[in-house]
Amino acid sequence: MPELKINKGVQTTSMNKIEEALKLYNTNISDDEIKSAVKKIIMEKVHENDTQEVKRFLLGSVELTTLKTTDSEESVMAFTERVNQFDEQYADLPHVATICVYPCFAKTVSETLEVDGVEIACVSGSFPSSQALIEVKVAETALAIKDGATEIDIVMPVGKFLSGDYEGVCDEISELKAVCGEKKMKVILETGCLKTASNIKKASILAMYSGADYIKTSTGKLEPAATPEAAYIMCQAIKEYYKVTGIQIGFKPAGGLNSVTDALIYYTIVKEVLGEQWLTNKWFRMGTSRLANLLLSEVIGEEVKFF
Repeated sequence: MPELKINKGVQTTSMNKIEEALKLYNTNISDDEIKSAVKKIIMEKVHENDTQEVKRFLLGSVELTTLKTTDSEESVMAFTERVNQFDEQYADLPHVATICVYPCFAKTVSETLEVDGVEIACVSGSFPSSQALIEVKVAETALAIKDGATEIDIVMPVGKFLSGDYEGVCDEISELKAVCGEKKMKVILETGCLKTASNIKKASILAMYSGADYIKTSTGKLEPAATPEAAYIMCQAIKEYYKVTGIQIGFKPAGGLNSVTDALIYYTIVKEVLGEQWLTNKWFRMGTSRLANLLLSEVIGEEVKFF
């Protein structure tokens, strides 16, 4: 099996290894075929998952996210306190999986969060553009972890990918994973910028071979953000990668998740493509804030705006 080795930031990938890795996967895929497959899943399978049990699960898979220009220590502290209060007020319901913030607020969340089992994720590496010197990205990531981040979300250098610099893409992801060490790292593909099914498949494979613990659709800062078609392709890539390597990679749709139906669609795609093994909040996450209240309202049977 070709391997893109991670070696503490030393550039170890080569175009030969990258090409060998890509050859193991079918990247010559049709956008029309993907659309047709997704349409079939949505029409035939989503209704089966429209249950209270699934909605409770989805609530526990939410990465409660605040990534606003107006965020402050006070607002992030209050945001985190709501998670603490939720655990007290709705003790019989699953709490959210994660709180996701900018790196400068990692310490605030870490010092405020009282609920066991909630991860602290930080978007890092010059989010959302990924346009910065690697030294800056490394420093930001290291500082986020020092301040309490338990997971790191980075953005794949999309410009490098689109210009064909796959080696540069892999080296950068590998270097940041080396900084993360045992902390989980999600790689955001920004699928709306990749345009084609083939590009999304290739980007997924490169991210996983370079050290991603999760692959994530979007930053939520650009349109289009997450789409069912992108999710389907990414889940297919995860499935194939698992068959080749035996390594399980998580999946996170983010951006544009506006309704409970959206959540059910992504759940159904994961279930149909990847199977029950991925239906835990360790392997399936949803990056959103607005969905938390909508799912909570569905679960308790009345409209509530808790978060």
